[in-house]
Amino acid sequence: MQTADITNALADHMPLGFMSLNVARDCRKAGMIIVDEVNGFATVGAGNLAPPVPNDQVTTMVSETDRIARAFTEAGLPILAFLDTHEPGKAEPPYPPHCEAGTGEEELVPELKWLEDDANTLLVRKDCINGFIGAFDKSGENALVNWVRDNQITDLVVVGICTDICVMDFVLTTLSARNHDMLSDLAEIYVYDKGCATFNLPKETAVEVGLPETSAHPQDVTHYMGLYFMASRGAKLVNSVEI
Repeated sequence: MQTADITNALADHMPLGFMSLNVARDCRKAGMIIVDEVNGFATVGAGNLAPPVPNDQVTTMVSETDRIARAFTEAGLPILAFLDTHEPGKAEPPYPPHCEAGTGEEELVPELKWLEDDANTLLVRKDCINGFIGAFDKSGENALVNWVRDNQITDLVVVGICTDICVMDFVLTTLSARNHDMLSDLAEIYVYDKGCATFNLPKETAVEVGLPETSAHPQDVTHYMGLYFMASRGAKLVNSVEI
């Protein structure tokens, strides 16, 4: 069975509902979250977990992230970008070494490097899959919680990689934190379909490189599953974003 057939079957049995988001119209005070759009995940050939060849889903994610981020900062709206960053030899299991400090893998992709000098953007390095957890420092302060509070954010627009791993973990945990009144006035979390991407590892490829069949990760299927589980927990899925 082709992965397109699987995705179509999922859509038939587990349909997704999308909306168009106009930030000025639909949000009281929006903030943008960018999850791990770093070289080690999104630049061709940049590391163990980077795409080995150009990938349309990843390319679209980066271009849409750049477009929306530029609109956000032009409107004076805050952005928080997570950067997956690990001490050498301390990658989070079960993944191989990736995004180690000093390798360049942990830096923003070239198209988003301008965010480093953007006054509206906060960069948060994290050493784990879950950005909400990774935002805690040794004192117990949480950079995300503080950013939401200090900017009086009511709505988050989330993009990034991987849809079903780091993006999903962040969104699900942040939804739970919102539900337990840990995030000031946060009301809604919007996940932008075309602003998210995940990696592609067909079962046949996994077996060819010596990995078990259970390592299989077909891109379109897992992207769909990530969106489904985020929506099922209360995130709103959007298929277009305008500022």
